[in-house]
Amino acid sequence: MENGTISDKKIEEIQDKAATLIEAIPYIQRFNRKVIVIKYGGSAMLDEELKKDVIQDVVLLKLVGFKPVIVHGGGKEISSWVGKVGMKPSFINGLRVTDEPTMEIAEMVLNRVNKSLVRMVEEQGVHAVGISGKDGGLLKVTKKLSKGQDIGYVGEVKEVHPKILLDLLQKDFLPIVCPIGYDDHYDTYNINADTAACAIARELQAEKLAFLTDIEGVYQDSNDPRTLISELTVSEARKLMKDGCITGGMLPKINNCIEAVENGVNRVHILDGRLAHCLLLEIFTDKGVGTAMLSDDAVSADKI
Repeated sequence: MENGTISDKKIEEIQDKAATLIEAIPYIQRFNRKVIVIKYGGSAMLDEELKKDVIQDVVLLKLVGFKPVIVHGGGKEISSWVGKVGMKPSFINGLRVTDEPTMEIAEMVLNRVNKSLVRMVEEQGVHAVGISGKDGGLLKVTKKLSKGQDIGYVGEVKEVHPKILLDLLQKDFLPIVCPIGYDDHYDTYNINADTAACAIARELQAEKLAFLTDIEGVYQDSNDPRTLISELTVSEARKLMKDGCITGGMLPKINNCIEAVENGVNRVHILDGRLAHCLLLEIFTDKGVGTAMLSDDAVSADKI
């Protein structure tokens, strides 16, 4: 500001901000009172600034009328604590064997992460409630095997009983879920957070399911970041897997995305959680920043 007047550069900055807000209007209108499930994990959980950005994004979604539900992981922290207590991890087919002592550590760590996220949301002025899949019988599981081999207390979601989530959403709370559930004998099992988020999104018939990951999205060529695909149908995703373009750790994630879309979730977003405010950029802008998966009969020209 010079001599009490606003500079042209400052006016341009203000107009750019206003344009961004205006661009968000149709998205806010469409998704008002709609459920969005956010799977929170990866590097975005380890960096304090990124954690703050993610929570601010979710709080803003809540305040403009969305009904967000966070499902979080904590695998890296679990691994860290297993090492701290002097335990040696065991793996079968690349999957960690979760024996009873490891399960106790996992539950302790996940509950600790859960309440830290509740605190961060509350600090932003929104009321949150942290629960696990054990609360209200939310997640019932069966034992997950790895190629027929027992890997301990690792569960596959069998049933979702969403009453506790629906009650919290109705009362205007933001639910934060850690992926632990019971089997029929009420033994405690750890659940892959991606799988838990998909199961919850399906049961709630969520409008959107967003995965915060450590990659930008899905690539046509996994070795070339310039081939990022902004929008992908189920059929296209299956073809990419068949052609070997999607491999490794992305395969189960993409299969989860396909299952969610085929069971009523309108869109599934794979986002780079390392990018500040990736949720807002993907949901409230025309271009977006990650990969959105949708059904084959969706209108691909209509991002929202």
